Amino acid sequence: QVQLVESGGGLVQAGGSLRLSCAISGRTSGTIGMGWFRQIPGKEREFVSAVIWTAGTTYYADAVKGRFTISKDNAKNTVYLQMNSLLPEDTAVYYCARATRPVNLRAGRLYDDWGQGTQVTVSS
Repeated sequence: QVQLVESGGGLVQAGGSLRLSCAISGRTSGTIGMGWFRQIPGKEREFVSAVIWTAGTTYYADAVKGRFTISKDNAKNTVYLQMNSLLPEDTAVYYCARATRPVNLRAGRLYDDWGQGTQVTVSS
């Protein structure tokens, strides 16, 4: 069984930065890609960023491109999301997710494991 634990969320002023971490534990072999998604109450879950675990290829939603950076540490089984120039509209619960198949990493429904989420609140 695999567990994903996010950390690093919090309250920050607009223009500030936060770094989210997602630690993967358990049976971690077979990871193809890791993704970050976010969700606001009453709205659908939204793709933020993803990385292919071995190749390191990264993907970003247009809304965060140039402000957010996804990175990984394979040895620590951890994926990060550095968020800079935060905007109030970035406020959401952020989830990390793990895919074990070569799927479209922008599609949340194709991921196999999910973390519990961490709240990010950006004040104006």
